[in-house]
Amino acid sequence: MLGGDTMNDGGTASGICDTHMHVYGPPARFSAADLEPAAAFENYVMLRNALGISRTVYVQPSAYGRDHACLLDALTRDPAEARAIGIIGTEAGTSELERLDAAGMRGVRFHDFIPGCLPMEELEPVARHIAPLGWHVVVQVAGTSLPDYERRLAGLPCPFVIDHMGLMPPGDSVDHPAFRSLLRLLRSGRCWIKLSAPYEVAEDGSPIYVYAAKRVRAMIEVAPERLIWGSNWPHPRFRPGHKPDDAAMLASIRAWCGEEIWAAVAARNAERLYGFRNAAH
Repeated sequence: MLGGDTMNDGGTASGICDTHMHVYGPPARFSAADLEPAAAFENYVMLRNALGISRTVYVQPSAYGRDHACLLDALTRDPAEARAIGIIGTEAGTSELERLDAAGMRGVRFHDFIPGCLPMEELEPVARHIAPLGWHVVVQVAGTSLPDYERRLAGLPCPFVIDHMGLMPPGDSVDHPAFRSLLRLLRSGRCWIKLSAPYEVAEDGSPIYVYAAKRVRAMIEVAPERLIWGSNWPHPRFRPGHKPDDAAMLASIRAWCGEEIWAAVAARNAERLYGFRNAAH
């Protein structure tokens, strides 16, 4: 849904970057199982225009595995400055990594419970493989398992990004062991966190965002300069007709941040992490 006020208001939203979304199809060209039929490039551009988003980081869908044809097509077609996160292992040689880097690739994604992404067992060797390029790793793990990965993440030779506010257990407690682990990683200076998918901490799985507010403010107290925003469009775990309201989610996170912090979260932080050109704010 596109309801709500646009963020393109001439203020802090200038240069806003969506650092987490997925594009699929068209099926005739880029076929795979579990495609999102309404998640074509053209549909995303409509959303981006409606929300006043200026720049995008395309994240490789697990449905395509290590075939980046659809993602690279989106990068080529995008009239705006864009970047990408892929699913690339140690099988990729130096020339292939350099080709992808020139196309806009800036990192690789790991997942501990969805097939198709890089498995956590490959974390360290892949991190060593991509570190010379200045890339980072993007990690999505169940929040309750984050303490088990904390030491491994802290020891990586490259920066790392944790998806969806760490996928913390439901509630707003900042004392949960998983959330304390997340804050320790954030304090390390090499961890970034995406303020995305706030519905993941709703008690019943529905898009009720209030549970995330207290934790977002706790992250802001630790390192506002390493928080970034992502839409998670097209919200793959929701059925068509039951998708969250993208404008409402963006507005909620903006309100939790406050205007000064939002200016960094929405644009300046992503400029540093992904190497975007500086935009006027």
